Amino acid sequence: MTAENVVPLRTAPRIDLARAERAVAELLAALGYPVEGEHRAMTPQRVASAFAEMLTPSAFLPTTFGNDEGYDELVVAREVPFRSLCEHHLLPFYGYAHVGYLPGVVEHFAAGLQVQERLTQQVADWLHAHLGARGVGVVLEAEHLCMSLRGVRARGSRTVTSALRGDLRTDARSRGEFLALTRHAQ
Repeated sequence: MTAENVVPLRTAPRIDLARAERAVAELLAALGYPVEGEHRAMTPQRVASAFAEMLTPSAFLPTTFGNDEGYDELVVAREVPFRSLCEHHLLPFYGYAHVGYLPGVVEHFAAGLQVQERLTQQVADWLHAHLGARGVGVVLEAEHLCMSLRGVRARGSRTVTSALRGDLRTDARSRGEFLALTRHAQ
């Protein structure tokens, strides 16, 4: 795969920081915490900047290397850290991805408002379409702050999602090997 034949993953959203700052100030005032005073005066700017950073995907150019040795066994990159924002509550979720090759693609799709199930599928679909591998497996394990800080308040619990493509979906032995390699990653 060369840079010339790589399809861009996705483009960064257009962010209006000044408008976001005004919205944060309005939200805080509506919740009973106006931004007057020295401690909260810069809060709208900080919050808007933090969200802009979390919602903007990093540039990503995938690279692959020739397989001169003819290796045809499963390769798994474990515990690739990622973080994202739950599109339902605007609270972070973070964890580890276990994928074959190109771990940077996880971070790219994780930036922005997301749900873990879709993120898992997007990474698997992109890898399967662009890697040229016979099979692709993706397992994400994440703690969702919308579950640990509010709602059920299940602090420390992790949600696990998986997506299997090609031989890892259709061949029971390959699927079993992949899942065994990712099961006790942490």
